Amino acid sequence: MQNPKYAAYDPAAPYFNLVRGALSGLVDGEHFFDVVADDVIYEVLYDFPGWPRIIQGRTGLMAQFRGYADNIALQSADKLTTHKADGGRVVVIEYEVHGTILATGAKYDNRFCSIITIENRKISHWRDYMDSLAAWNALTARN
Repeated sequence: MQNPKYAAYDPAAPYFNLVRGALSGLVDGEHFFDVVADDVIYEVLYDFPGWPRIIQGRTGLMAQFRGYADNIALQSADKLTTHKADGGRVVVIEYEVHGTILATGAKYDNRFCSIITIENRKISHWRDYMDSLAAWNALTARN
């Protein structure tokens, strides 16, 4: 049964589920936000309007993803490749997400590479790369 505490994030569930699967056995918690440390640093190495370069703490990350879930509904996340380093302390995941921009109905497809550091069975640091042009094109499309 899904935790109602995270119901507002349902549009991003395919992403959250992909990450949980990629980190299976390395982190503790049922939902993506359960496996994130309270003092997580979530760093994005791209400039995207409305999205900060660095998000600090689980609360800040949840606030940003609330905006994401209010604007994009993912139908799937796939093409996962997982690379483990440093005894599983560092995990690199490559993946794609597929969805819809809610305001316009435009199709949204994007590719990511994320470098994740795990400490005490929680995500302590996340460094993210994405196809910024794909996101921009989807968010500015006129249907």
